[in-house]
Amino acid sequence: MVLKGMLLALLMVAAPWATAGDSQPDQVHLVSEEWADYTNADGTGVAWDVMRKVFQPAGIEVVPQSAPYSRAIGLVKRGEADAWVGSYKNESEDNLYPRWHFDVDHVYALGLASKPAPTLATIGDYRLAWVRGYAYGKYLPRVREYREIQRREGILPMLEHDRVDFYVDAMTEVDYVIGQSSQPDRFRRTHVVELPMYLAFARSERGEALRDVFDKRMAELVRSGELRPIFERWKQPYPFDTSAKP
Repeated sequence: MVLKGMLLALLMVAAPWATAGDSQPDQVHLVSEEWADYTNADGTGVAWDVMRKVFQPAGIEVVPQSAPYSRAIGLVKRGEADAWVGSYKNESEDNLYPRWHFDVDHVYALGLASKPAPTLATIGDYRLAWVRGYAYGKYLPRVREYREIQRREGILPMLEHDRVDFYVDAMTEVDYVIGQSSQPDRFRRTHVVELPMYLAFARSERGEALRDVFDKRMAELVRSGELRPIFERWKQPYPFDTSAKP
């Protein structure tokens, strides 16, 4: 009876700790494609700094990992990572999305300067290309013809040989592609749309807990303006204002 009472007392003491541990993990494993000065492989960059500012004051260590975008999605879907960085809203029906975005993607179309400049209303009329897994077809109107590519290195020849009309990507990646050309004046980038960027969490109790922490912390940080210095440090546009809402 004494032993039984001791065991019961230990369980009563341990139970609250176990519940707290289950409700909030002490680490968040985030995976992202490597984007220069944004999600560098060494853990530096705008997004990694934002994630640390969000999670670490809440007692959650950020564990970053680099992987190609489509592989990053697969790691989360297989439960080998908690979320991937840089998803667009509801890009995947299999994942959990927070209310808050953490940045905004400035999406451009890259094409030959000799071609007419596209607009958001007309971009779907052209033959497009983007990196595999980016799913721009969900966010651009009336897309009819597109190709998904594995690497950005082959984009310029595709444009020069009229295999596609425009390459669609975020501004930084478009500038990277232009920088590979010995005749950059032959090409023109055109702004198309702004797309909020999210973490896409694994659909699980752990994912729900991490998503809820993310939303709570983002609301606090946007209200206080504490994220602004991170974007200023990396010379990136600040994606929120004082009236920002999820």
